[in-house]
Amino acid sequence: MSYEQFAYLYDELMKDAPYEEWVSFVKEKLQKYHVEGNLLLDLACGTGELSIRLAKEGFSVTGVDLSSDMLAVAQAKSEVAGTSIPFFEQNMADLEGQGQFDIIGIFCDSLNYLQTEEEIIQTFSTVFQHLNNGGIFLFDVHSIYKISQVFINQTFALNEDHLAYIWNSFPGEFPNSVEHELSFFALDEWTGKYDRFDELHFQRTFPVVQYTDWLKHAGFELLEVSADFENAPPQPHSERVFFLAQKNKIKPSS
Repeated sequence: MSYEQFAYLYDELMKDAPYEEWVSFVKEKLQKYHVEGNLLLDLACGTGELSIRLAKEGFSVTGVDLSSDMLAVAQAKSEVAGTSIPFFEQNMADLEGQGQFDIIGIFCDSLNYLQTEEEIIQTFSTVFQHLNNGGIFLFDVHSIYKISQVFINQTFALNEDHLAYIWNSFPGEFPNSVEHELSFFALDEWTGKYDRFDELHFQRTFPVVQYTDWLKHAGFELLEVSADFENAPPQPHSERVFFLAQKNKIKPSS
């Protein structure tokens, strides 16, 4: 999967993403479960949009991503925003030298980009090792419904003066997986011409019970499973599933 060109258009394509809802979700859950400390690791942080918003809320944020291009954008944005966030180019399944954190998040369905069960199991184990006692692990994934009914065999398009794309989604190699073929046409302001580039992205999801079993096997206490920012259990047509787990469970407030 390539992010070389995608990184520089990602923020514009994600401009309507519910970042503030993610921030509110994090703050609400940390308060409910009496999580002390503000050291937050944002895994698969991308261009740092959520990292920066969390830093402005008082969290001491560290960002990790596999894409150097994404991190270059994140670093530039962080400097403009006046936030001091260290960013590291690493694989979320194989962290090195990152120390301990009070909160670790994998947001924006980034976990769905891992291609094998082994990578997810290793990621959960790595997250557990890097959490302080009582620390919280939050992540969200696409539901099976979204992969199979919203994405697969669908075409999406955007046509604006400076940017256009055609996005086709096809069944992936594995069950509950999808391949996104994207063709972008971006205006070069210097030449007045459009540059075309193509991307192939792969995502895969699993049943809720499978994620639950992996979390418990890694040593976590599963606190909540919800969907679509609604603080309610997933329904048949839910599109985004949220998991909240803790290292050494602490009793929530009433």
